Amino acid sequence: MSPNLTMSPDLGKEDWDPDVITRMIFIGPGAHVSEQEIVSEFHMLGLPLTIKNTCYGSMISGKSEDVYKAIEEIRKLDPNHIFTKERGFAPGDPRRCRGHRFGPREGFHQMEKEYRILGLFQKL
Repeated sequence: MSPNLTMSPDLGKEDWDPDVITRMIFIGPGAHVSEQEIVSEFHMLGLPLTIKNTCYGSMISGKSEDVYKAIEEIRKLDPNHIFTKERGFAPGDPRRCRGHRFGPREGFHQMEKEYRILGLFQKL
């Protein structure tokens, strides 16, 4: 079995820190910002975060205080079209990263389904 597919890979110190969280940032249908604009704004905040551009928006990881501060600032760009969701694994974690798993990651089809209904929440 490939070392990247093991159930207990060697994780860094940050991966075991209970105060480090990862949030997925979804840009809903009809948004007035792009995925790249969101990532650029995260970088301009200057917070100590790991930021990853994705097809649905972005993913950020870091101390919970910094992550929530960043989300608060980013949502000001388009509050009715930017949504967040907790993710249990940091960006690039070999247990979930599709680059290591060779195919769509587990949960991708759930995200796809959730994306389709985001428009309903925009109207609330």
